Amino acid sequence: MNALILHGRSKRRTLLASLTRHLARNLTSGPLPTQPPAISKLLVANRGEIACRVLTSARKLGIPSVAVYSEADRAAKHVSLADEAFCIGPAPARDSYLRTDRILEVAQLTGTTAVHPGYGFLSENTDFAAALEGAGVAFVGPPASAIRSMGNKSEAKALMSAAGVPVVPGYHGADQADERLQAEADRIGYPVLVKAVLGGGGKGMKLAASRAEFMDALNSARREALAGFGDDRVLLERYVQRPRHVEVQVMADAHGAAVYLFERDCSVQRRHQKVIEEAPAPGISESFRRSIGESATAAATAVGYRNAGTVEFIMDTATGEYFFMEMNTRLQVEHPVSEAISGVDLVEWQLRVAAGERLPLTQDQLRIGGHAFEARIYAENPANNFLPAGGRLLRWRPPPGAAEFGPGAVRVDSGINQGDQVGVHYDPMIAKLIVHGPTREAALRTLHAALGETQVAGLPTNIEFMRRGGVDTSFIAEHEDSLLERVAPGTDELCLAALIYAAPHASGEPSASTKVPCPEPWRQPSAFRVNHPARASVGFGHAPATGGLELDLVGAGGGVTLEGAALAEGSGLGAEARVEARHVEVTADRVSAELAGRRVRGDYVMHVCGEEEVLDLWVFVSVGDWVEEGQPLVAVEAMKMEHAVCAPFSGNVAELAAHVGAQVDDGHQLALVEAAPAEATA
Repeated sequence: MNALILHGRSKRRTLLASLTRHLARNLTSGPLPTQPPAISKLLVANRGEIACRVLTSARKLGIPSVAVYSEADRAAKHVSLADEAFCIGPAPARDSYLRTDRILEVAQLTGTTAVHPGYGFLSENTDFAAALEGAGVAFVGPPASAIRSMGNKSEAKALMSAAGVPVVPGYHGADQADERLQAEADRIGYPVLVKAVLGGGGKGMKLAASRAEFMDALNSARREALAGFGDDRVLLERYVQRPRHVEVQVMADAHGAAVYLFERDCSVQRRHQKVIEEAPAPGISESFRRSIGESATAAATAVGYRNAGTVEFIMDTATGEYFFMEMNTRLQVEHPVSEAISGVDLVEWQLRVAAGERLPLTQDQLRIGGHAFEARIYAENPANNFLPAGGRLLRWRPPPGAAEFGPGAVRVDSGINQGDQVGVHYDPMIAKLIVHGPTREAALRTLHAALGETQVAGLPTNIEFMRRGGVDTSFIAEHEDSLLERVAPGTDELCLAALIYAAPHASGEPSASTKVPCPEPWRQPSAFRVNHPARASVGFGHAPATGGLELDLVGAGGGVTLEGAALAEGSGLGAEARVEARHVEVTADRVSAELAGRRVRGDYVMHVCGEEEVLDLWVFVSVGDWVEEGQPLVAVEAMKMEHAVCAPFSGNVAELAAHVGAQVDDGHQLALVEAAPAEATA
């Protein structure tokens, strides 16, 4: 045991938990429970905000809890929330959070009677669920047989078709030969979606808009599927070009009862992952709501489902048809919006069902109350194809008055603290911002305001991008130019001006938090010298509500706020600064920067991830090759996703400092493309 469990600690809060059980208000619209679930100890086999979410409900119910963590998460928020915590391995998930054997040993060591898997990691792993069942430990989720049936997307589609649930036309066959898949794609018609058979969360999913793109999409999907799920089989589906992503929250118990807690609508996606989710779905009639809800519960019943799950559908906005996509056999990231409109604590229901209890409410007792939105705040750069970013979170301030993991007009679910490191090993989500209002319009206004009041510094985020909104899952791709255009008063210029202004302060000169006008940075001799770079280490965050810019001067003990400033014209001078994990260069008339979620560029510079992190690499070109603008040069795997680094303009590959399978650090130059003469002067 000592060889596997690297570290453990216990800090039981029995008395506190007992008091909390009696004093806490239950979220459900039914009567307050008189007894906690028959679970003597709960282990949460996850990390981040979902682990914190589950641990919060466990504490409210008076259930002693156990956390597991990797070496990278030793000081993580979820570790501090549990009564006991054990380190189960190094940072890579395959050596820690995916180690069924180590989690089982912790469960046996601590006398755990139930394990909540959260989402991701082992939450939909049949072998994990079966191993727990075999060890006499309750799995807070569906039986292994249901996970197996719904986890194989081809089998799931066949089961749904047999049950009368409509499915998208496609190919789900066993023949995985290139020629067969190409022929099936031609039969289905383009655009066609290539999806990993065992995929989920946008991983192993690629879109081929034409026949010419199909083989590249197929190979990329296979690589992601093999890396993420250990299985490179794919299925093909007709791509609905004007879709609405509608999913239904279901809950079933071991006594044959199943209910739907209404639908959610994903309005905005990027990389096939949800960004903004809402409940209920707008513009849906009561008859449609009932129809799709009953289809979802029928799907769950058909596979003997138990506990929480989500049945996903694609709705064709042109025809009003809906098609079964998949069933997620776990709690979803966006479950808080369903909690907000139904008044149900879904995690509490999960625990009660896992303990053998009946569902607390029937379908007739469930009602929709108001409207809710969830926005996921990611450490990523929207201007750089939403590339994830790593580094230290220098500043994290949720909206004032926001509730944590509980009901309220504004709620924040986060598993990270200010000062934490966001790395490549796990999902780059910083927090989920959930708002609830009496109407959709009221909730949307609250969301917009809450995003403007959220402060993040040290990493690029999608906050400003989300404030500019979207209406369907194709919205980002179709309106990318307008969504990513510069916002007055010129945030990128403000950032660049602030960097140069801040350089002497960052060197150690005392500075107080103040509002200052921006002088012409080119005329600040203390900031830089001709032909010599000035270096500053600063963190910053755009303040959308005021149009200003907040800076944290690392090591200076102070900050600067600039408002309404502009960058002066200049020539013949240069400056270079490192802003946490991002690189900024200002030269005579060439600017290259990745700042505040947008890019200003002259000469092209691309940084793909945070400092001191590593990436797996694929290379598609050779030195001397001519490449067109937008052509993939290399692909990097980081934060569980594959990201293509494409040529910024047409030209020749002059240098290639990478090879297939390599691991590279942040700041490592991957390729150098020399622009054609016409491009070079553009």
